[in-house]
Amino acid sequence: MDAAQFRPHPAQIMNIPAERLNRFTTDVLCACGMPAADAAITAACIIEGDLTGADAHGIFRLPQYVDAFDKKHINPQATLKIIDQGPATALIDGDNGMGHLAVERATRLAIELAQNAGLAWVGVRHSNHAGAGGVYAAMATDAGMVGLYGAVSGFNQMAPWGGAEPLLGTNPLAIGIPAGQQPAVIIDTATSVASAGMIKAAALRGEKIPAGWMIDPASGDAVTDPAAMMQSLLTPIGAHKGSGLALAIGLLAGTLNGASFGRDIPRSGSGFGVNSGQFIIVLDVARFTPREQFEAEIDRHSTDLAHSQALPGAAPVRVPGHTRAQKKQTRLANGIDISAALAQQLNALAQRFALQPL
Repeated sequence: MDAAQFRPHPAQIMNIPAERLNRFTTDVLCACGMPAADAAITAACIIEGDLTGADAHGIFRLPQYVDAFDKKHINPQATLKIIDQGPATALIDGDNGMGHLAVERATRLAIELAQNAGLAWVGVRHSNHAGAGGVYAAMATDAGMVGLYGAVSGFNQMAPWGGAEPLLGTNPLAIGIPAGQQPAVIIDTATSVASAGMIKAAALRGEKIPAGWMIDPASGDAVTDPAAMMQSLLTPIGAHKGSGLALAIGLLAGTLNGASFGRDIPRSGSGFGVNSGQFIIVLDVARFTPREQFEAEIDRHSTDLAHSQALPGAAPVRVPGHTRAQKKQTRLANGIDISAALAQQLNALAQRFALQPL
């Protein structure tokens, strides 16, 4: 079962133009104390998540960010600092600001470094939740490069395989591979079966979740009530394989950057202000093969995959990133759907900050 089966009933949906949501998000962030330029960059990254189908990492998160600002868990006046930089590497300190701001800067720097060195790895520490990883992988593909993004979550919700203690986050991984006439190949996945955001969204809509998304740490039994997430464990993709992948990403995004990992991350808390870490790797494909030739080959393989034979009764084979591109085109033209429950939360923010309601 996928996220599409947990969409609210049409009667519970509001449709808002993307630019309106972007402006609203920028205004809310400014009202929380962020400088206008920083708020605009952050809002663009947030709404890009909505545009590309990562609804659980888009404006859905805005009330949580405001709450974190209220509790002083996020610094609205963050000053990003490059702690160390070499020909192909850099480390950025996010000054406990919005993660989107720090990772967007890290990605732009990685692209600049890769243009000169062919390959760049930029790490981030003292960051926060940065939204959908595919946003940053796609920044690389827009520049004709390969992008690989990883993050250590600010809250532990998985156990190491066979364990009952939450010592791992849902540590996401996103990979972007540029194409020519076809959309870029973008893989963006949590290392859990379902992201925490998807489960929170189901809870907001008052819906149950499928068995297999969460388990009870005391019994190992399936948990289908999303409201019980804080007392449950999220299950990793591919059993021990997903657990191992979450571990590796956490060590590279956390420990390598001087950010938090494992027991360093408090179990009680909001998940903000805990020294979250991320990394972005950018590769210039032109160092291996002419860019146009590579992109043409990606197009060819994407076409082969999309037109390959599907299982009986199954939907056509999907190439990762193609649905994402289609959703962005549709939502830019027709607006973004949000649930009535989310709209109510956002309009409460509008009332608080004296903004026009949605």
